[in-house]
Amino acid sequence: MGKKGFTTEDTESTEEEGEEKSKKALPPLPSVSSVSSVVDSPYVVNLNDVTGQIVDAAMKVHTALGPGLLESAYETCLAYELRRRGLKVVAQLGLPVVYDGVRLDAGYRIDLLVDDRVIVELKAVEFLLPIHRAQLLSYLKLSGCKVGLLINFNVLRLKDGIKRIVN
Repeated sequence: MGKKGFTTEDTESTEEEGEEKSKKALPPLPSVSSVSSVVDSPYVVNLNDVTGQIVDAAMKVHTALGPGLLESAYETCLAYELRRRGLKVVAQLGLPVVYDGVRLDAGYRIDLLVDDRVIVELKAVEFLLPIHRAQLLSYLKLSGCKVGLLINFNVLRLKDGIKRIVN
């Protein structure tokens, strides 16, 4: 996890530690895209293959569960399905903000980071709003990832709830 430059350990601290850390300038975070492109799964080679596997897994989850559940249920099932397919998945990954050279925990959490390359932001809402796209785009910029998927499970046909966003 340390390879990506941000971990949950980096973002958790006590109030005293937070004050002490905020006084010291930390080096900027290395981007996630600087991580080696070697993938643990022998079946997934490029970014399009990774996003294709994510979409396929999401379709399987949606077919099994249908719309109407909480986002957390879809997140748990999608993470399970992606791991079954041999993909590396990190759920609820803390994403700090670097401001004025200081790494600050602003409470941002990436729903799923897949193979250290693709951010998956999940929703279970009536319809996607521009702010949802903006949220994913901000996560892409902060993390250095190039591609993200915005998936709304609260639709009759999942293909209507998937947006691919490139930074």
